[in-house]
Amino acid sequence: MNRPPLHTALQDRDAVLRAFLAPDGSLTDIPTRLRKRLVVLDHLAQEFEPGEKYDETAVNARLRAFHPDVAALRRYLVDEGFLDRADGLYWRSGGSVD
Repeated sequence: MNRPPLHTALQDRDAVLRAFLAPDGSLTDIPTRLRKRLVVLDHLAQEFEPGEKYDETAVNARLRAFHPDVAALRRYLVDEGFLDRADGLYWRSGGSVD
C-alpha cells in the first residue's frame, strides 16, 4: 500500500479535523481512510514533545483524552512513523512541527 506523503494529507487538515474532532477536542471516530487518519495522527503527535521519552502509561493517558481505544491509536502512531518505541519507551519521531 502506498502511503500518501504527510504534507499532501495535511492539505485537508482543517476539514478533516472538523469532521473527526468533537467540540471538546476528543475524536468522534478513528478515520478508516489512511489520508484522513494521517491528519488525525499528526494532530495527536503534537501531544508528545520531541526529544522526550514516555512510558506506555503516559502515552495511554495522553491518548485517552482523545479516544478510549488507546491501543489502536498507539499502534497507528507507531506504524505510521509518528512515534517510535524501544525498551518500553515511546518518543515522537515524526509529524509536523508548528
